[in-house]
Amino acid sequence: NNYSCICSLLPPQFPQEKPVISVFPPVRHHLMDKQGVYVTGPLISNFTMHSDLGKIIQSLLDEFWKNPPVLAPSSTSFPYLFNKPAGMPPFAPQGFPFLPPYPSQETSRTMAAMPSESVSSSYTTDKPAAPSYGLIADLPLPVPTAEAVLQVGQNGFTYKMPDVPDTFPELSELSISQLTSMNEQEEVLLEQFVTLPQLKQVISDRDELVKSIEELAKKNLLLEPSLEAKRQAVLDKYEQLTQMKAAFEKKMQRQHELSESCSPSALQARLKVAAHEAEEESDTIAEDFLEGKTEIDDFLSSFMEKRTLCHCRRAKEEKLQQAIAMHSQFHAPL
Repeated sequence: NNYSCICSLLPPQFPQEKPVISVFPPVRHHLMDKQGVYVTGPLISNFTMHSDLGKIIQSLLDEFWKNPPVLAPSSTSFPYLFNKPAGMPPFAPQGFPFLPPYPSQETSRTMAAMPSESVSSSYTTDKPAAPSYGLIADLPLPVPTAEAVLQVGQNGFTYKMPDVPDTFPELSELSISQLTSMNEQEEVLLEQFVTLPQLKQVISDRDELVKSIEELAKKNLLLEPSLEAKRQAVLDKYEQLTQMKAAFEKKMQRQHELSESCSPSALQARLKVAAHEAEEESDTIAEDFLEGKTEIDDFLSSFMEKRTLCHCRRAKEEKLQQAIAMHSQFHAPL
């Protein structure tokens, strides 16, 4: 409606965290909370990091236009002045060096409450007078600190400019006409500036800085061969590392294959197959003996050998199966 102000507070972790949308003065609406201050409808509860906050505000305005809200009985306080939204972490201080500490709003602001008798039960009260906060007038102006005189370069180099005096004794002896002539003639004015000790100091410092930069550049050029050699050594080491990494991965793959083939479950399967093969061989020997293809002495020796081997393998397979079952009860699967 014409008397409401919608405010959106973005948390520090926005858009991972949901925004806090409030209405001032508090109103009665199905999208608002019990106090009529914060929007708690599906527009906010279903908010994700991919949601469009502008569309949400527009949907809220459309809903207010279709179903106009009604002013709450007591709507005399601004929600963010004294009340912090529920679940919202406090904002970290920025710590600007040029601003003095700003007093808290709780101690420096006072607000007169509207009398409750002026509110009717039908929620059709007049708009209350907006309190005067004076936020703009009470903001302190930036105060430059002593660090401002330091000129900081892109590489972090700091240079302190010479102090400029408030008066120049050299000019106090000149007449007004001479000063006017000097001001009109740029060459004369520049000559006067060149004679200033502060400018001479800046020029001297500049020359020394240029000289030191040239010396540093020469030292860097002398270090170029050793740097190039070390760079080539690093490239060789990197190539060696790549080859060793490939060999290591290949050996790790081989070790994994061997460990899989020697795992308890794989050994159990192999014992089971070997026991079945020994049993089939003993059955073949018995059939050959019944058909008269083998002598009794050969039959007894070979048949007993295969049967013994079959039973031994089955016993080992059963023992290994019991060990696997017992281990799986107390440890991770083998």
